[in-house]
Amino acid sequence: MKRTKLLLLIATTLLVTKIDAQEITPNEINETMLKATHYMVDKVSTNGGYVWNYLPDFSRRWGEMEAYPTMIWLQHPGTISMGHLFLEAYNATNDEYYYQAAEKAAAAVIWGQSNEGGWNYMVDFAGDRSMKQWYATIGKNGWRLEEFQHYYGNSTFDDDITSDAARFLLRMYLEKLDPKFKPALEKAINFILKSQYAEGGWPQRYPLRSDFNKQGHPDYTSFYTFNDDVTWENVHFLIQCYETLGEERFLDPIRRGMDFYLFSQDGCGAWGQQLTLDMKTAGARTYEPASLLPSTTCDNAMLLLKFYQLTGDTRYLARVPAAIKWLESVQLPPEKQDGERKYPMFIDPKTQKPIYVHRKGSNVQYGSYYLDEDDTHLLGHYGGKSRVQLQELKDEYARLNSIPLAKATKDSPLLPGKFVHEGTPQSYYDLNRINFEFAPSEDRVREIIAALDDQNRWLTKNAMTSHPYIGDGTSKEQTTEFGSTFVGDETDTSPYQDTTDQEYISTSTYIRNMYLLLNYLKNEK
Repeated sequence: MKRTKLLLLIATTLLVTKIDAQEITPNEINETMLKATHYMVDKVSTNGGYVWNYLPDFSRRWGEMEAYPTMIWLQHPGTISMGHLFLEAYNATNDEYYYQAAEKAAAAVIWGQSNEGGWNYMVDFAGDRSMKQWYATIGKNGWRLEEFQHYYGNSTFDDDITSDAARFLLRMYLEKLDPKFKPALEKAINFILKSQYAEGGWPQRYPLRSDFNKQGHPDYTSFYTFNDDVTWENVHFLIQCYETLGEERFLDPIRRGMDFYLFSQDGCGAWGQQLTLDMKTAGARTYEPASLLPSTTCDNAMLLLKFYQLTGDTRYLARVPAAIKWLESVQLPPEKQDGERKYPMFIDPKTQKPIYVHRKGSNVQYGSYYLDEDDTHLLGHYGGKSRVQLQELKDEYARLNSIPLAKATKDSPLLPGKFVHEGTPQSYYDLNRINFEFAPSEDRVREIIAALDDQNRWLTKNAMTSHPYIGDGTSKEQTTEFGSTFVGDETDTSPYQDTTDQEYISTSTYIRNMYLLLNYLKNEK
């Protein structure tokens, strides 16, 4: 009798386990995604737009810095990334609700477009008066975020703001070829074309300004800019326009943008993040000295290889060995390396020696950054040493040199040739900047579904928070207490990670979970 009961118990357990293992169905995943999306669209968004993090009661909210309730943030993981996600969900499920959510995000983006055609980091639906007050208070006191300490009133290419907003509008137009998106898209395209310098590069901000000189540092926003992929993302967007719209007018600015990487390479083989208009290496924020950067050099050399594949022009290949040689020459000795961080962040163009940046003081009013050759007590918010994928660069250079030109350029969308893929270019090319192809396990999917609370929120901990604005800093003490922290004293409005158990509504968490569920569905299909 006992043996019979035991066998029955084992059989029942196995049956339950088998049933549990089959619990996840496409319908359950779709229901979870819809519930979470309805909450974000109906409860969280402001006129279709989003910031990054919110307290659950919405008493405070943050983009890269704390935001007013009337504000939305554009840069990732804000409004533009939410719009891209909605389009991905629409394409995966054919549910019109996701397209409607994307339309609302697009309307918010279009509302925030400047008269010239670009975008700032954030949009304030309360207008210019409110935006100026934000910059004069919260923005002004973000010690490490100098880009927010001055209100320019123009648009930025930093952090892929304008190029990704334009890319999102391009996707919206192509999704259904709806002409209502064409005027804003054309305005954005013309803005990017007009702001390109004749030599091929782009400034960080446009229309050009030069009215923010900080602690003796010149205003860098009109300089040629590589930082945060300003030049590449503009070239990339124009390539996507050529791929999908097919207009010959894009080819010259694309080629000039690629050629700028040749013109701007230093004689030693390296690149800086910024150059003056007379092609001299320049600094930017006060903790970004005029210097050559190993990370930028490796990235730009990898792009030269990409340009070779796009054009077949061997000039791009020819400049890569100089970059490799320079990178080999500036690698730190083993005792100075920090794990995978084997390179200094900055190299002095004159001496070819490392430059390290430090700070002292408590706040933006009386604190400052300074340079020396000491690689200890480095900046917490920027670091002083970097990872460089030198071996990957060498391997790709060797690969491209070992194959015929025709094979290297066979997938180029820029060279003359018949479109041979299924469908048309408007639906073939992937215009999503963020790649979330990782397919989660069933257990991970169960966790994501179970984590949705009774209000249909994915709450998260350890998000970025900040000190509330209480006025300008008053402490003049030149302490080193905040030398390696993300934030200074209580007057510093820069963000830092919340290590408490406080929960947040996070667009980043929502976007990540949605992509994981979408990838799971795609993988199952």
